[in-house]
Amino acid sequence: MSASTAPAGVAVTCNRLIHIYSTGTGDVVALSGVDLEIAAGEMVALVGPSGSGKSTLVAILGGLLQPSAGRVHVGDHDLSRLSPSGLAALRGATVGTVLQGAERNLLPYVSLSRNIWMAQRPAARLAGRRLDPPEAILDLVGLGGEGKRRLADLTPGQRQRAALAQGLAAGPGLLLVDEPTSQLDASGRDEVLAALATINAERGTTVVVVTHDGEVGARLGRAVTIRDGRVGAEGRDGRDFAVVAGDGTIQLPPETLAAFPAGTLFEVDHSEGTVTLRAMPSPSSARDDEATTASAEPGHIG
Repeated sequence: MSASTAPAGVAVTCNRLIHIYSTGTGDVVALSGVDLEIAAGEMVALVGPSGSGKSTLVAILGGLLQPSAGRVHVGDHDLSRLSPSGLAALRGATVGTVLQGAERNLLPYVSLSRNIWMAQRPAARLAGRRLDPPEAILDLVGLGGEGKRRLADLTPGQRQRAALAQGLAAGPGLLLVDEPTSQLDASGRDEVLAALATINAERGTTVVVVTHDGEVGARLGRAVTIRDGRVGAEGRDGRDFAVVAGDGTIQLPPETLAAFPAGTLFEVDHSEGTVTLRAMPSPSSARDDEATTASAEPGHIG
């Protein structure tokens, strides 16, 4: 793909995003007011346990689900205003999605090069769009010269990198990757994370990774915690930050929440550019003699 026709990374914006699943026993709220901004060309990990809403969020970003309420922008596209054919076009050219488990992304009975070629066909029909040959995409993820091999011939780490190549086939500006390291050993995980870093550095692709592994989040530079369908605290370059949500609540880092039970009162002192939260002793606990203080500069919150 030439520099003149390759799409740069695209920005992502979510405003008060809500998604509700209807079940036979009632409604399940998967997302409850998500506010999130991801800059074009940024690498972000969505970190949280199973059932926290992170995979639902990624499915909405990829145009696979329509939210129950709220707005989502991917680049210049307002996903709530796109028709089914518009969403299909988005998935075919602007957004690449890598599902959890390499086997769900690749046809086992054809070669890796053929897999990529088949994934490129929708985008190849777009006027003025030139795509890289499959071998160049495989080289980008460290599988140069392996185009004739099939899925069964690869190690687990190679399979996952081949799945990344599949997601990159159409040269998307946004790459969504669901749990790419969950079934890999440390060596395979490092290979996949190195491939993602190369994709981001050489193509400028915006990369969003779903993971339950906090270390993966730390390696990507920015980790956004998803908890109970809401954006929680953030980690950036090894530092933890509280986040002011759209409804005015403050989302604290998980380890901070674990240290204080629900209902804990914090005294708030705002002076000289610093916000200090001081946990007050519980009336029912005589041994809580000293308050615990956590400070954060307002400019770094959120």
